[in-house]
Amino acid sequence: MALGGARSQSFATFLILCPTSFFLGILFSLFPYDYPLLWTASTPTEANFLSAENHLRFLHASPPIIARILHIVIVVGLLGFFIKLYRPSESNMLFDGASLVLYMCGFVVYMANIVKGLRVVSSGKYDVELVEGELGVGNRDTNPGDGNLLGRNDSLKVLSASNTILALVLVGVLVLQAGQWYAERKQIQETEQMEKENVIAGKGSAATQRTGGGKKKL
Repeated sequence: MALGGARSQSFATFLILCPTSFFLGILFSLFPYDYPLLWTASTPTEANFLSAENHLRFLHASPPIIARILHIVIVVGLLGFFIKLYRPSESNMLFDGASLVLYMCGFVVYMANIVKGLRVVSSGKYDVELVEGELGVGNRDTNPGDGNLLGRNDSLKVLSASNTILALVLVGVLVLQAGQWYAERKQIQETEQMEKENVIAGKGSAATQRTGGGKKKL
């Protein structure tokens, strides 16, 4: 039973690590476009913004099967968490619970910032999209072109920052899963060491009893 549980936990960990690494790979492929916008000391050029904008439009115009595969991979990661948190141990509650929180934070960033940002970039109507959002929450004094709205360049920077936040969150998931593996490994080693010490102590006690019994007979 313990062996089956260990195999189930290993398979669930595999279901978590694969989607997380997959998403980090996607974010890494976007890093050449994000780097000039956020991580250089020099001011981003128009060519940097244009290349990032064209790439994001290309991504948003991908066939629907691409988005479906992405969403299936997200569900696979959630399935791994649900398997590990079914009848959880103390280790599962600590490490997997925190990992699930980070995973869901990443999902919120994806839905709230990245998906919406891709739609805005693809439409090319930055101020109009933002005005519609403001009107949706009752701000009737907002007009296109107002200074308090994010324009094209700022919107692209926000998308790049969202990618960075998402990457950090996913790295946190990997770190927590690695921490859980290390903690469980150390626990197994300590248990094995205690068992060996108990066996040695038992053998020593048995030998002492045999020696004492032999002396009494003499």
